[in-house]
Amino acid sequence: MVTAVRSAWREVPPYQVRQFAVLALDEVPALAQDILREIRHEYPQLPLVPDEFGEPRALVGIRQSLEHFVAHMTSGLDGPHVHPRVFQEFGRGEGMQGRSLDALQAIYRLGVRLAWRRLAEIGQQVAIPAPAMYELAESGFEYLDGLVAESVRGYAEAAARQAGERLRLQRRLMEQLFASPGKRPRRSGAGAADAADGADGVPPALAERAARIGWPLPERVAVAVLLRPAREAVAPAVAPDVLLDMECERPRMVVPEPDAPGRRELLGRAAAGWSGAIGPAVPLLDAAKSLRWAGAAVDLTERGLLPAGELLQCTEHTEALVLLPPEELIDDLTRRCLAPLDSCGPTHGRRLAETLLAWLETRGGAPEIAARLGVHPQTVRYRLRQIRELWGGEMDDPDRRFELELVLRARRLRGELS
Repeated sequence: MVTAVRSAWREVPPYQVRQFAVLALDEVPALAQDILREIRHEYPQLPLVPDEFGEPRALVGIRQSLEHFVAHMTSGLDGPHVHPRVFQEFGRGEGMQGRSLDALQAIYRLGVRLAWRRLAEIGQQVAIPAPAMYELAESGFEYLDGLVAESVRGYAEAAARQAGERLRLQRRLMEQLFASPGKRPRRSGAGAADAADGADGVPPALAERAARIGWPLPERVAVAVLLRPAREAVAPAVAPDVLLDMECERPRMVVPEPDAPGRRELLGRAAAGWSGAIGPAVPLLDAAKSLRWAGAAVDLTERGLLPAGELLQCTEHTEALVLLPPEELIDDLTRRCLAPLDSCGPTHGRRLAETLLAWLETRGGAPEIAARLGVHPQTVRYRLRQIRELWGGEMDDPDRRFELELVLRARRLRGELS
């Protein structure tokens, strides 16, 4: 059996509650002014923002909160509190100004303390019993918690709105960075050359967008392209100065000063669990070039030609990036250069190709090539004689040797040769 909690306030005769409420409501206009005056004395930096009627919003909020609390008091204290919407605006304003809610909460506590002092006097005046006044005080602190919650809601809304605006501006900045120089907007008319680019060659529109999000323009950048490990994957926890666009199918990052000490390690930890590639470091206005190489590396990763599960450095995979993306050109050159192998079977042709590549890369003798291939030197000598028969004098042409090595390296990168 649940025992009902005894309410001292409910035992106060209704006429006393009504008398208390009438006196309290009569006091509200002057009390609100007194509270605002004391708050301004304690917090002189508090801005007084007028509403559409020219009255300070702070004064309106104090007056409404007092009126709402008195209405709640007359309903018996057990109903839900009603909080003025203006307190959301107070929290929203603090968020828009980049301030914390600490000062605002301190102001609320001061206001409640001053209001309670006057309500206690009115309680004595109409002979409200002390237990009932204690219960009223507890309800007042609950009301304060609700006001704070309203401000927190407004503060969070402002923070989300600012974050969304920053992301929007950040994406626009990245889009402009990735635009080719010919596509960047330029001004026309007198002084166009001076107006289009600043002293450092940076277009004013780009510098303005960077300044709006507090991004210092670096001298050099590297661009990374990522592959999502899952649709709901959490964004990499990159440093604040790294621009990140998660709206693309392949998220992109712009990393300022990528050669700074420790930068590579930090990026690797931030992108743990993600696959992707980071392009070479380039001057700021050449970001599109770094993006192009990073995108090419990610293409190869998706084809299984570069390792997944990590953030690759394009500069460490130059051979693959140079030889594999121009697939049609390499395939055509391969057909022409390796045509002599068409008369051999697939297995024997592959072994001759591996022996030829080892010779081209080392220009060593049979023992050295044999050690590299894991076969007997006599086998290497036999293959080299066959190679000489197949290609003849072309083996003495430096340009032909270069083409042969190029196409054979491409086949090895594709996994067709060991």
